[in-house]
Amino acid sequence: MCGLAGIWHPDQRAVDATALGNMTRVLAHRGPDGEGFHHEPGLGFGHRRLAVIDLLTGQQPLANEDGTIWAVMNGEIFNYVELRADLERRGHRFRTQSDTETLVHLYEEKGLDFVADLNGQFAIALWDRPRRRLVLLRDRVGIRPLFHATLPDGSLLFGSEMKGLFAHGALQAEIDPIAIGQIATLWASIPPRTPFKGVEELGPGRMLVLENGRRSERRYWRHEFPAAGDYEDRPLAYWQDSVRELLQDAVTLQLRSDVPVATYLSGGLDSSILTALVQARQRRKLLTFSVGFTDARYDEREFQSRMMAHLQTDHRQIEMDERAIGEAFSEVVRLSERPMVRTAPSAMLVLAGLVRENGIKVVLTGEGADEVFGGYNIFREDKARRFWARNPQSACRPLLLSGLYGYVRRDERAESAWRQFFRGDLGNTADPYYSHRIRWRNSAQITRLLAPDFRAAMQDDEALMAELDAYLEPDRGRWHPLCRAQHLEMTLFMSGYLLNSQGDRMMMGRSVEGRVPFLDHRLIELAARIPPRYKIRAMKEKYILKRSFSDLLPPAIVERPKQPYRTPIAACFAAGHDHLAARLLQPDMLERGGMANPRAIDTLLRKMREADAGLGERDQMGLALVASLQLLQHHFVAPLSPGGMRKPVTARTIPAA
Repeated sequence: MCGLAGIWHPDQRAVDATALGNMTRVLAHRGPDGEGFHHEPGLGFGHRRLAVIDLLTGQQPLANEDGTIWAVMNGEIFNYVELRADLERRGHRFRTQSDTETLVHLYEEKGLDFVADLNGQFAIALWDRPRRRLVLLRDRVGIRPLFHATLPDGSLLFGSEMKGLFAHGALQAEIDPIAIGQIATLWASIPPRTPFKGVEELGPGRMLVLENGRRSERRYWRHEFPAAGDYEDRPLAYWQDSVRELLQDAVTLQLRSDVPVATYLSGGLDSSILTALVQARQRRKLLTFSVGFTDARYDEREFQSRMMAHLQTDHRQIEMDERAIGEAFSEVVRLSERPMVRTAPSAMLVLAGLVRENGIKVVLTGEGADEVFGGYNIFREDKARRFWARNPQSACRPLLLSGLYGYVRRDERAESAWRQFFRGDLGNTADPYYSHRIRWRNSAQITRLLAPDFRAAMQDDEALMAELDAYLEPDRGRWHPLCRAQHLEMTLFMSGYLLNSQGDRMMMGRSVEGRVPFLDHRLIELAARIPPRYKIRAMKEKYILKRSFSDLLPPAIVERPKQPYRTPIAACFAAGHDHLAARLLQPDMLERGGMANPRAIDTLLRKMREADAGLGERDQMGLALVASLQLLQHHFVAPLSPGGMRKPVTARTIPAA
């Protein structure tokens, strides 16, 4: 895991070494173990290294035997051992034991098609000097980030984070209202759009090629499902065995490391399966990490303790309260480089700090299982609403609703609100976005907290949907409804938020590499072939995953209803908290920022102080959006407050029982 930066000039003039150095060094948190550069006419690569594979000779950038092909990578190629053996049989000579070196030799053999052979999570820049071809590419589902910006003279800046591009000096940060509107509605911006004008994100599974004055983007992988009636006629046992075999192999590959590896253990199904598989492959006691909360509504330590006792891991734990979450939020936004409607990344940032304090550089996590195997409540919600639409008189309707969100407050008033919420557009099942439409419509209302001029610069709903249609798979209308919903979650929420703001950026902010075996592309492709009835069965989520690994876990973990990872929001910004995020919500700071409506925020904060039950979910999301938007302005455009973070945020460490 590392950070990369680069400059390309179409006229082949010399790259400014100082500018490239600035772009690279601002990424030092991604790679504290060293840096490297490569310069030649028209091109410069920079690299910050987190040493995980080949600790002695794995410095980047790396070249082939004659120095005509150069590569720099952020991430890992997990099947590099097999690739290297095959390339050596073909006569290629290696100088290091690094996984990155396989890239230049594999490219020599297969050209642009080399990426099809890679099993990994990566962002790669590759330079082919004879062809004067620059290639940028990103892993299939967006585990590792990659951004680029074109300057007025045609030069291209690229790097692992947008702050690296801004460090060049020729690009000024300017917030894009259209992207902010997309984040408010979809919880993510639609690639290549980013929160900053002029900066583009290379989408997952895509490759950008610059050659002979031409620029082209190609997709080398697609997240696809069979047509609704075209599923293979195979028994459940076949799919169970296939899932188990592939996930076991993915874990084995992702344990390749020259430094110790740990896991996150949340107490949920996915991290428990993963930890059990890793523990079985470790010779020493496995180190595991988790977060707990002082607010019992969000705390899962009971289940973490059960798994810790079941597997006998060496466990480390932190405890977070609203103050700690709010204090960390400023750095969360600076690291993630985007606004958000959740505070959940704060705890993940502090947890990554605990990992690093314990001398660990690599952590395996359970991200991706919900998207791949149908674990989110929105999937069951879609199924329930379609049943409601088909069976308007069924007595089962109230039962379906009550079983969906067990962690949500249930009283007469709340129950009525939920019923009204689910009735929205109930009969419009032909809508390609039926599964998500009511969530998006509800979420979009938080833009009322923004300044009128800023809102006026956003897209209307028709333009937003047109942009989304163009980005998603064109054949998705032929898929089963569950598959369409899975595609939306994986393409938007997972790639745009979960793997970014809550994943890569928080871990790399503390120089920790996260690995996600559930997102091995072979497992994703296998799961896409599994009939939907084996993913959600009798309204039970991830049925196939539970059946495949139930023998490894306590029944209480297997049968436990899905509880999403959530953290407090509004209470983190309440009066009395003297941290930057709270200060930037004061009226004078909101006026200075110019993007929020101070009167609307004041009303919201007053409502929070006076309401017995606190703010509703939508209001809390709106507060997080405005706070993070203020912080984005403060960190990247113009400082709004003379005070910033006083020290790195920590939380109380809880010793294992």
